[in-house]
Amino acid sequence: MLVTDERRLDQWERRAEWPLTGLAVLFVVAYAWQVLDDRSTPGVHAVLEVVLWLVWLIFAVDYAARLSLAVDKRRFIVTHLFDLFTVVLPMVRQLRVLRLITVLQVLNKRFAGRFRQRVGVYAAGVTVLVGLCSSLAVLDAERHHPDATITTFGDATWWTLTTISTVGYGDRYPVTWEGRLVAALLMIGGIALLGVITGTIASWLVERLSGVEESVAEAEQATAAELRLVRAELAELREELRAAGSGKR
Repeated sequence: MLVTDERRLDQWERRAEWPLTGLAVLFVVAYAWQVLDDRSTPGVHAVLEVVLWLVWLIFAVDYAARLSLAVDKRRFIVTHLFDLFTVVLPMVRQLRVLRLITVLQVLNKRFAGRFRQRVGVYAAGVTVLVGLCSSLAVLDAERHHPDATITTFGDATWWTLTTISTVGYGDRYPVTWEGRLVAALLMIGGIALLGVITGTIASWLVERLSGVEESVAEAEQATAAELRLVRAELAELREELRAAGSGKR
């Protein structure tokens, strides 16, 4: 198998990771401000919109640069479809804040070498980020529609919780196509997150049960060894008693 040398791409990604993460933080703050402060002045709204588009443009330049540096461009496109979608589809550009998951690497150092716990940290971080982004996105898409049932951030958060958990309570639901697009993505993401969380819990249970079985096996082995020792001591006592009885005779 031919292995391509992607050192230039790796160097670019290492150097750009934290600056882009900072821009992702700026992006989500500006987007949240724009969505939640619906009564802001036109000037503030325009500034926030410029910030959002500038950050999106930087992410687009970053994707183009990484694509140009990649030796195997076809493999790069296939393995970075999410990045491509968030650049090509500006209407869902807020999903780019999922780059914030790199911040979780700081917490991950505490769980080095323990894959199950690392997955748990990532799953928790992704759940929070996806929930926040979905709540903001669906509120932005829905609240000005005349038939909207999601008109406040509280409504959006409740809808996100019921959707991402696959409960589907039904009292809040999107009526616009943009809101339904967010809902579709959230449903798919919810199923994936539930699978990760369920797998993590199952792994933990298996690990605990394996530990119990190993403890029982070790206890049985220790008990068997003690019994063998007691039997050996009893055999020695019998021999000593026989020897003492023979000497008296």
